[in-house]
Amino acid sequence: MAPRPAVLFVCPDAVGQRMSGLGIRYVELARALSAYADVTVASGAADSTPVDDVQTACYAVHAPSQLRPLIARSDVVVAPPQWPLVASWLRSCDARVIHDVYTPEALETAQLFAGHRPAVRRLMASWTLDRLHDALSSAHHLICASEKQRDLWIGALLATRRITPERCDRDPGLRETIDAVPFGTAIQPPLRSGASGIRERFPQIGAGDEIVLWNGGIWRWLDAPTAVRAVALLGERRPGVRLVFMGAAAAAQAASQRATEEAEAVARELGVMDRGVLFHRDWVPFGERVEWLLDADCAISTHADTLESRYAFRTRLLDCFWAGLPIVATAGDDLAIRVEADGLGEVVAPGDVEAAANAIERVLDRGRAAYGPALAQANERCSWPIAAQALIRWIGPQSPPAERLAPSGSTRRTPAHRARSSAYLLGRPVIAGLGLRAPKG
Repeated sequence: MAPRPAVLFVCPDAVGQRMSGLGIRYVELARALSAYADVTVASGAADSTPVDDVQTACYAVHAPSQLRPLIARSDVVVAPPQWPLVASWLRSCDARVIHDVYTPEALETAQLFAGHRPAVRRLMASWTLDRLHDALSSAHHLICASEKQRDLWIGALLATRRITPERCDRDPGLRETIDAVPFGTAIQPPLRSGASGIRERFPQIGAGDEIVLWNGGIWRWLDAPTAVRAVALLGERRPGVRLVFMGAAAAAQAASQRATEEAEAVARELGVMDRGVLFHRDWVPFGERVEWLLDADCAISTHADTLESRYAFRTRLLDCFWAGLPIVATAGDDLAIRVEADGLGEVVAPGDVEAAANAIERVLDRGRAAYGPALAQANERCSWPIAAQALIRWIGPQSPPAERLAPSGSTRRTPAHRARSSAYLLGRPVIAGLGLRAPKG
């Protein structure tokens, strides 16, 4: 019997109780791959905690010495684009390297650093693109979250001369070069954990009130003010409706805090703060989110019309599929298309407050149970074992030959790229102090 391959997921974010999107993704993919490989998830966040059924390890993102022996012992490494030091280790290692570009990080960075000094914003944008270019060189395979994202990254591969006639001969559809590994949903049914839910956290919510849940963080590329205005408008004719933000400023990042403050200012201006609109400022542990999802009557996810929203994959909406919670979403991304096509809720144009208010009302009038069968079917199609099929194909004994997108020595970095990498290596202690982990996930 052939030995089981050793697979390493490199996650700059927390795993355990305080997981954001990337941590959830890698823990669940590790579980899906555990039948085929020995899997470790390495977390670069100090607030990580053990995961019962997943082998975990810790490293420091900007002082990653603990990561190097893990890479050396691995047959396969799955990681988002890395900072220069780890990127150099991945270029020279013997493992099959699979870079995960499910987060359109370059598009997020443009908004994440809005309001900073122009020089800082340009540097962060350039570093993000440098890491992407390194990933497009060192990877044997790429994974992303959707077919729309796959088209984006095929364009990037074409522009950087990674799609050669020889590669097209070997891989005509480029499925062995880049494939979709979407965010998935849990197989287990959503059962209450016994922890406090929305009504326990917010005693001002009455027994007959209707709860509209924003079940994630608040970020600049989202549009929380439109959700606030829509619920305030709906509240004029439906006074028992309540909007609850589950993760308001729970991420200790300035961009999240500023976006939360903007939403709070709108709620105060409209006179609905702490009445019709409620902000939860602590992190809901991963295992307790089910209470919030089961307490709600409707979910909402609104975003602005930006490039980020066009290529984003709103991972928190999949929790709504799992919990049978209908959704009001802004049009423009892949999951909104699915919500509309499969009857999982309502879809509205970006920034249209009246349309959002009317859509919430239609969902509440139909009732949560009416959407249950369609949401259950969507959840079955999105389970983690199904989502992980490309990775399973690449780690097994029948996996295709491992060939890097750019053979060693065949690419040259620009002088500016080399200079920024050198500046990073010299300035790692300062960068670590700023808390930059990237990607956000």
